[in-house]
Amino acid sequence: MYFEVLGSTDPSAQTVVLSSGLGGSANFWKPQLSELTQRYRVVVYDQLGTGRSPAVLPDQYRISNMADELLELLDHAGIQTCHVVGHALGGLVAMEMALKQPERLTSMVLINAWSSPNPHTLRCFNIRKAILASCEKRVFLQMQALILYPPDWIAENIEALEAEEAHLLEHFPEESNLLKRIAALSEFDIESQLSDIDTDALIVANNDDLLVPWQRSMILDEGLPSSTLKILDYGGHASTVTATDAFNSLLMAHLAQY
Repeated sequence: MYFEVLGSTDPSAQTVVLSSGLGGSANFWKPQLSELTQRYRVVVYDQLGTGRSPAVLPDQYRISNMADELLELLDHAGIQTCHVVGHALGGLVAMEMALKQPERLTSMVLINAWSSPNPHTLRCFNIRKAILASCEKRVFLQMQALILYPPDWIAENIEALEAEEAHLLEHFPEESNLLKRIAALSEFDIESQLSDIDTDALIVANNDDLLVPWQRSMILDEGLPSSTLKILDYGGHASTVTATDAFNSLLMAHLAQY
């Protein structure tokens, strides 16, 4: 997989791994890099089958496979321990890693994540699959923006958003890979195993998240033995982008504890 190691070259610096959501792109984390790279060694990567990590994903591809791929990447980079910051799908990857190799994770940050399927989110994914099957790809990207961002943020950032969508259209993922990744998200269920995850966790949710109800983060907080829940009023599903200052403040305060 394509990855970059950025930031501090101090051998004693802690490592922060950033794992993206459905899109899988390292570019998602640009709003966090300027602060993180001042103090930490930062790993960003394009998940397998997305962006600069081309691959034909196997049938029955699951979040467990994605966790194994990230663990292999860390082995390749010689990274023994790290914090994993995961947005949505990336948060699921972090929890799966914590089940597989808990000694590798110093902490995890779970942003608008969940531990089991829920009817609302499944309906959103079903609609996205229907649009992908029957509409032009640009319509899929426009629907994606409606899910990710608050209405006022879209209105205020329309030129930048349209430029981003044009770039994404040119680099649209392989459709079969996208469907396999959606299936992996839809079938992920570790609710009965939450109590087995001892990794310290910061859980971040948004009251105005259209895709993942904030109550799903409450379930995580209630099930994980060592967690802190922070709920932002504004930011939609992608508050890392739309409420950068608020999110970065939470993230940096969390990491400063270690």
